[in-house]
Amino acid sequence: MIEMKIAGIAIDAITRSPIVLLKDASERRALPIYIGQDQARAILGALEKQTSPRPLTHDLMVNMFEAWDMALERVIIHSLQDNTFYALMIIRQGEVKKEIDARPSDAIAIALRTNAPIWVMEEVIADASIPVDRDADEEERQAFRNFVSNLRPEDLIQRGGFSGADS
Repeated sequence: MIEMKIAGIAIDAITRSPIVLLKDASERRALPIYIGQDQARAILGALEKQTSPRPLTHDLMVNMFEAWDMALERVIIHSLQDNTFYALMIIRQGEVKKEIDARPSDAIAIALRTNAPIWVMEEVIADASIPVDRDADEEERQAFRNFVSNLRPEDLIQRGGFSGADS
């Protein structure tokens, strides 16, 4: 799993649909997740530290967590099936932990309000992320090519270990 941070909300130029954009710590990969207008407002509100005169749905959930001495430990975006992302909220109450199925947008909105980390499974990142820094990616690929081209068979043989003969 890779921890991701919210980079912001964007609008798809063609569909005009909101997208929440997650980035890894190195800011080399971005994960765009299409969300609804209401979820975009909820995420933007949390990012901008806006408060409402009355609790909105995500604020209500956070208030319920606090009233029942529960904590959102982390959010895990664990799969992508048929262009739909799936997430879990890991909720802790004392020593008891529960996994609650959630839409990623709702889980992100609540994570922002509780300062909970957001983790994404590596398979999801491999399937759905986009490169952010193509130059750095190319430098890394070139460094690997150079390493492989200078590699000798004897570099792969462990010294002092297996001798190749049956004992």
